[in-house]
Amino acid sequence: MTTQEFIEAALNEDVGFGDFSTLASIPPDAEGKAILKIKDNGILAGVELAQQIFHYLEPDAAFILYKKDGDKVQYGETAFEVEARVHTILKVERLTLNCMQRMSGIASLTSQYVDKIKAYPAKILDTRKTTPLFRQHEKDAVRIGGGYNHRMGLYDMVMLKDNHIDFCGGIEKAIQKTNEYLVANNLNLKIEIETRSIEDVLRVLATGHVHRIMLDNYTPAQMQEAIQLIAGQYETEASGGINLDNIIGYARTGVDFISVGAIIHHAVSMDLSLKASIA
Repeated sequence: MTTQEFIEAALNEDVGFGDFSTLASIPPDAEGKAILKIKDNGILAGVELAQQIFHYLEPDAAFILYKKDGDKVQYGETAFEVEARVHTILKVERLTLNCMQRMSGIASLTSQYVDKIKAYPAKILDTRKTTPLFRQHEKDAVRIGGGYNHRMGLYDMVMLKDNHIDFCGGIEKAIQKTNEYLVANNLNLKIEIETRSIEDVLRVLATGHVHRIMLDNYTPAQMQEAIQLIAGQYETEASGGINLDNIIGYARTGVDFISVGAIIHHAVSMDLSLKASIA
């Protein structure tokens, strides 16, 4: 779904047959100004999307930007001012706030994880634990917060997880069949495979033909052992049960990536408001 398609669908959901509160009380040619006020501390995200939302209804809407995506913000600051038709401002107010509050919450939480392991080379990854149809913007927020995106969906990377392996009949068979499928269909995709034990790691190493090994629900000590066995032959990714309290223990193992679904699904929306500016 493109950003334009998302905005259209979201406005159709909210406006429906008409914004009758605005239609009933505001002349259609009335012009106005609104200010985006920050009522929380964190990392701001969604400014570019907010402009796209306004410009979808009113291409000539004018913005004065005081903050940009990725800026650290504090309570009481102003992110932007916008001048547009009052009908436009009132129609997109809630959509703009919903998007920016959600994205800013994700960016802020991601930034906490990134800062926590800044002394180590590991990179913070997101997952597919996202809000349906809002994934692109949530993953944008992860990048704004200093993290990295894993695959966008099922189509841009092969990830052989526990269910794939079990349904297929084992690690070796899953890797073999996947490589044969990619060759037969002329697909140039990386392969990541999930492991659940040191024994699984040894089986992957004996089979080869993957790009990244996921170490799922390992303790830091088990992960250290696995990474020593892998010895740089493949990228490594830590996953499962990782949070701000224990992430340093995983980062210091030398793992390449740490995937944390919580940076999206545990994020708390930032408090923002869009208020009319009355001369």
